[in-house]
Order: sequence, then structure tokens, then C-alpha cells
Amino acid sequence: MERFGILAKGSPRHADIIAATGPITKQVKDRVVRIYQQMPAPKFVVAVGECACSGGVFQNCYSVYGGIDKVIPVDAYIPGCPARPEAIIDGVAKLLSKLGKGE
Repeated sequence: MERFGILAKGSPRHADIIAATGPITKQVKDRVVRIYQQMPAPKFVVAVGECACSGGVFQNCYSVYGGIDKVIPVDAYIPGCPARPEAIIDGVAKLLSKLGKGE
């Protein structure tokens, strides 16, 4: 991912993209929204894996809302359980090309 200019940052105030990899539960919902609000604009969200896209095998559990799109807007979905590295690179590359076009 670093060859595309992507670096891991520890603070949401310095990040442009959130990569979500799990389902949204009642316990983490408020934290995810707070982190998303702390990010500077423009900000993007990538849902990686079935759990982040739709809730996956945890979809009908009592404490799971579902995918991350139930809480914050998602710009790219990368399916798979687990998502293959090639699929993650392809999804991020498509997001970057979408950004380059100004969509």
C-alpha cells in the first residue's frame, strides 16, 4: 500500500481514509462516529471484508448494527471473508483513481 503513497497514522486528525474491518456493535458505534468527525475534510471510508460491508456472520446478533454504512457513509466496499490482499489493493487503487477524477 505504501507504493500508492498510503501511510498508517495513529491519529484521526492526520488521516484521510478510515479502513474498517469489522461489524459495528453498540459498544463501538459512538467511537466510530467520533473518530469520523475528527477527521479533516476530505475524508473517505473503506469497508474491508464481509463484516464491515454487511455485518457478516454477526449480522443478526443482538449487539450488532450491521456494516459500517449503518453509521457513517462508505466510499468503497471490498468484499471477502477475509478480504484478499489483491482485492484490498485493487479497492484502494480504484478509490484513489476516483479521487483523481474529482468524483
